[in-house]
Amino acid sequence: MAQKISTASRHGNPPVVLPGLGVAVGFRPEYLDFERGIHVGNLEENERITRILKLALEARYGQPFVTERWGRGVYWQWIGYLPRANRTAKPVSSDVSFGCSKFFLTVDTGEGLFKCGLQVERGYVKAPPESRYCQLRPDWDWHRLIKALKPASALERELERLVLHEGFMLHAGGWEEQPVYFARAGYPGVGKLRKVLESAPKSGWAGFQLFYPMRENEVRGSTGLDLVESMLAVFREVTPAMNLCMQIELAEQSATTSRPPGL
Repeated sequence: MAQKISTASRHGNPPVVLPGLGVAVGFRPEYLDFERGIHVGNLEENERITRILKLALEARYGQPFVTERWGRGVYWQWIGYLPRANRTAKPVSSDVSFGCSKFFLTVDTGEGLFKCGLQVERGYVKAPPESRYCQLRPDWDWHRLIKALKPASALERELERLVLHEGFMLHAGGWEEQPVYFARAGYPGVGKLRKVLESAPKSGWAGFQLFYPMRENEVRGSTGLDLVESMLAVFREVTPAMNLCMQIELAEQSATTSRPPGL
């Protein structure tokens, strides 16, 4: 069970508590910095989004999560959360997190977008010698994602619901080349999406993201609590799709009613 943090915010205002989850939130909108990334360093525990979301996810789903990150120092570029049980269940890859589906958030400073949602990585099909641990293995969730992308499937219904009706976007294919994005107007269907993913260069890093985008003005117009609740609401929305890609299934232990802006 998540522990409530009693320390008051260093800005002089006591943190509020997430309803139903018992997690103190001192997070502020300016911690999503559209020039430098996600501010996580030199903050109190109740202000740090890494800890807030980890405790909230563990309270919601009743199981431990692993936090992953890309970046160093005070500002991180990307943060991911994956169920530890899904990694442990992998017979070959239980020692790495690349093969696991994960919730993620990032501030894309180049595109001016805050993104939050689901990520599944393929890594390399033909990895360079120094990155052999990042090479696609037979028990990675990527294979379940590809298999699930078929007409009249549960994943097709989830993608259509989220992209066509709820304002989510897709990022598919190689990450070391020009990004391939799909939104409501250009949604390709699961057949073409699968072809895009399968055609990603084998010698490059590839993956799939299903995310809800927010512009800087939307972030700045929200409170810290609003943003945390929106992130958790996005994670809830993508959980059915995530369950279709994992070896385990996430089920809520407590219910909240927050939804991201526009949903």
